Amino acid sequence: MDQSATYVPPKVWTWESENGGEFASINRPISGATHDKDLPVGEHPLQLHSLATPNGVKATVMLEELLAAGHRGAEYDAYPISITEGDQFSSGFVAINPNSKIPALVDRSGAEPVSIFESGAILLYLAEKFNAFLPTPEKRHECLSWLFWQMGSAPYLGGGFGHFYNYAPEKWQYPIDRFTMEVKRQLDVLDRRLAGNRYLCGDDYTIADIATWPWYGSLVLGRLYDAAEFLDVASYQHVTRWAKEIDSRPAVQRGRMVNRTWGEPDEQLHERHSAEDFELRTQDKLEADNV
Repeated sequence: MDQSATYVPPKVWTWESENGGEFASINRPISGATHDKDLPVGEHPLQLHSLATPNGVKATVMLEELLAAGHRGAEYDAYPISITEGDQFSSGFVAINPNSKIPALVDRSGAEPVSIFESGAILLYLAEKFNAFLPTPEKRHECLSWLFWQMGSAPYLGGGFGHFYNYAPEKWQYPIDRFTMEVKRQLDVLDRRLAGNRYLCGDDYTIADIATWPWYGSLVLGRLYDAAEFLDVASYQHVTRWAKEIDSRPAVQRGRMVNRTWGEPDEQLHERHSAEDFELRTQDKLEADNV
């Protein structure tokens, strides 16, 4: 391993705002709002403020799956939070998520609004609210173990591997090797589990799958960090089988579109307020194809 220079940490770290790569302009070592801006409020009890990153997709897939399963109370309004523009530091967003990370959900169905942040907490809240996508009490511990496994593993995949492999201003071998090793270990954990199970908790599709698929499913399907060949994802056959099966679910396909503001136009739905929004998006595509 050849590194041209060795970093010597100072006695007291000082923030250099220009350092940090693609997201340097929005990262900072303090919390709180940077500007005053209220969040929009739609007509449905559930209000989602998010973006179609892997963590955001967890929430929209869950909501679309609930609606597909017949839970009418899961109707929701989804508004995009542009993290590159710093929307997550608005006073309205900080009020519902002091950590300034997407997604954040507000449930206005009760006497007082309830705010939930952290994607895993949102999935568990919705699963308990609608009694859906959770196994029986006897097997619930297994589902929650895999849910929290994903919550603990995502920083290695996103903040570690994804940052140093894809976003860092310079490519350094040590962090890329370190996080690649860990991501491949996690893929192996999943592959061994899915070798004998259709889903992470056996035959039941649960919030553990909904949490894990946007990260590891997207990775093996070649949609994350342009790293499929580098990581040799084809060798994880059971993860790939699982990822493709979940990818074929209509609710998952809809959930991937919500709050998506990049990529192919027909895969984007910036705001979502009803099922008709998807139908209008499809109609727009058909009309554009026929021009």
